[in-house]
Amino acid sequence: MKRTYWFLAALMIAAIMLAGCAPSTPAATGLLATIKQKGEIVVATSADYPPYESVDKAGNFTGFDVELMQEVGKRMGVKVKFQDLGFDALIASVQEKKVDAVIAAMQATPARLEKVDFSAEYHRTKDAFVVSSKSTLTINDPKDAAGKAIGVQTGTTHDTWVTENLVKPGLTKADQVFRYERADDAGRDLAAGRIEILMVNAEPAQDLAKNLGLKVALITDKTITAGQAIAIPKGETALKAELDRIIKEMQSDGTIKKLQDKYAVL
Repeated sequence: MKRTYWFLAALMIAAIMLAGCAPSTPAATGLLATIKQKGEIVVATSADYPPYESVDKAGNFTGFDVELMQEVGKRMGVKVKFQDLGFDALIASVQEKKVDAVIAAMQATPARLEKVDFSAEYHRTKDAFVVSSKSTLTINDPKDAAGKAIGVQTGTTHDTWVTENLVKPGLTKADQVFRYERADDAGRDLAAGRIEILMVNAEPAQDLAKNLGLKVALITDKTITAGQAIAIPKGETALKAELDRIIKEMQSDGTIKKLQDKYAVL
């Protein structure tokens, strides 16, 4: 009986020790816990930027970023609710916690990292310089846009690049830079001859060129400063860890590559 008692006691102690050493999934805390509890993550985007994000004829959100975020939500076990905002309002919406996250072909630049946190990079894009189909401008390098009336979307990395690399050095006058809330409005102004060049991401540039009769003069990575990632409020470490895990998983199993192919994302 004593042998049996000591044997069972030893088994119980071993089981307790093994349980203490076994890896466990970190408990959801902070904003992640709130999202899990309500079963929904509220995500802002700027739905004027196909093939990344737009609204179809039925009023549904669609695009590379949209479908990617929907898959992220599925793997988190929650529904995704999208809100359409102007691009320049996205960071503030996260800071003020009006939304849980932002996905909008947004680069995780150092300046933005001072205001919000970002998930792991899920894609790295290229930029494009678009001109009218009647334009005779030749753009072999980004700085060939100097001295021309150029359009950018407010608050984007394109806005920053033009300011830092063309305006501040005196290559382009401040009043030659035209800022738009929506990329499609900028494209229409370019088609109408109100501006000479439009700087946008490569994929939306191709979409605008096709739909508005424009011409992509240059596609480049010289102006890219960071990869695209999901923005979240500062200090939400549990949510960031969950997003990073899922993005890595989607990269490993080929899900992101399939979405890139589906939406012709470079």
